[in-house]
Amino acid sequence: MIEVIKYPSVLESSNLELRNVARDLVSGLKIYHDNIGYLVGDLALSEGTSPHRNINSSPEEIDYRIFLKAGLLLASQKLGSPITVTTGFPFSTFQVFKENAYRLLENEHIIEYDTQTFGGGGRKKMAVEVDRVAVIPEVVGCSMAVRQMYSDSPKNFFMISLGYGTMEAILSTEGGLVQRSSVSTFGLRYAINLITRELQKDNYLDLKTEHQIDQYFSEGTIILNRKRLDLRELRKQVITQYYNDVISPSLRKAFSDSDFTKSADLYLAGGGANYAELVNLFRDEFDGLLNVHVPDAPEQMASIGYCYNSLAISGGAKDKAVGLDLGNSSTILTTFKQEKED
Repeated sequence: MIEVIKYPSVLESSNLELRNVARDLVSGLKIYHDNIGYLVGDLALSEGTSPHRNINSSPEEIDYRIFLKAGLLLASQKLGSPITVTTGFPFSTFQVFKENAYRLLENEHIIEYDTQTFGGGGRKKMAVEVDRVAVIPEVVGCSMAVRQMYSDSPKNFFMISLGYGTMEAILSTEGGLVQRSSVSTFGLRYAINLITRELQKDNYLDLKTEHQIDQYFSEGTIILNRKRLDLRELRKQVITQYYNDVISPSLRKAFSDSDFTKSADLYLAGGGANYAELVNLFRDEFDGLLNVHVPDAPEQMASIGYCYNSLAISGGAKDKAVGLDLGNSSTILTTFKQEKED
């Protein structure tokens, strides 16, 4: 059995003293980097004024390193040290970032964090050793999760990851992916930007960040000028525009008729698969051609696949395997549930 921790991929620098503002470490993440404190995840949303993150950031950037520290800290709290970590990137940045990510990860990390936020005594340091590392494409991680979690999954299937920063698709076979049929293009952020521009026509958005708009987009409502606005119809409109302008043309170029003879199944993963409006557009386009499947908690699939990959490269050590998806919208950490000793 697996266990998953999920929190927003946002941060904000802050050296303010915060006491008893969160219930636990996950909701009270305050990480120090170069002696500067950063609110991470839920704490950045509740106590920050402009929580943000760079889209598809590189391992050299500060925000990537802070999110990595937060993930490793939470993993070590569950499993101890050393741990085996698999993470990933979209195809569009995978080749550029993978070596730097590997070198950054396979190391001993000294992570400084604040415990006062959730009732502790102050700043602490935690040493976390990462003894094995793998860096793989996100959509490959999703396909690994499908094969591990669904015993009745077909030998060949189309895998589409509907991420915030990137939409990716592959034809996954028993022998690996079909490189010719892989595609990487704009993610759900495209629709977020569309709805932002629509809202700005008649409303002052009060300097709300992109990730705050993403949260309202997900919830389907936003409060502006003390009025609650229903976003669902506008959300459906921009999702349809995103699908017609970006997703459908990209898939038409990538998937050929010969590809459809190899499989009749399509799996959707990533946060975008939580939107019924978007899923229905896939079902409409591929009606009679592909069976469209949406796994439970589709946004977790990459992290779950990473965790199973860590299990494989660690020789089956469930007490060391970690899947860490440092996504543009959410950070998702997956481990195997540890059996308690009697």
